[in-house]
Amino acid sequence: MTEDNQICPCGSGVPFADCCEPIINGTRESQTAEELMRARYSAFVTGAIDFIVGSTHSRTRKEIDLSFIREWSQTSTWRGLQILEIKQVNDNKAFVSFEAHFTQNEKDQTHREKALFERESGQWRFVSGDELKNPTVRYETPRPGRNDPCPCGSGKKYKKCHGAEY
Repeated sequence: MTEDNQICPCGSGVPFADCCEPIINGTRESQTAEELMRARYSAFVTGAIDFIVGSTHSRTRKEIDLSFIREWSQTSTWRGLQILEIKQVNDNKAFVSFEAHFTQNEKDQTHREKALFERESGQWRFVSGDELKNPTVRYETPRPGRNDPCPCGSGKKYKKCHGAEY
């Protein structure tokens, strides 16, 4: 991304040159954990793997699988970032839950994570992330009764068709 007016991949709606690019290039530090999260996503989009490594806390940096993140960055078409929740624990610790949408091997995918950020020498750094499981599915209609017709349309009673699985 070299055009000054290109919108930042992080989804802020601001030009890349005024948003994540200065953080990735090291001309400005991130002011919040969310800002660092957005810059890290933009670094995956732009292939700035050195920034991914450098913005990781020194205590967990050795756990980075450099070849995996380089391949993930290069073989994915990044489609967007959605911040789900920000939980500021204190001035030096925060959690950012997010979804990163991408396409890999012609398959649309979503990476959902709750990431821990801490300040190191006064600067925000990524510490670790826990994958978020898919959200619980809530059915809008009540489950059929045992003797009701099965909703699959088989003509059988629910208890003899799909209800037999329960």
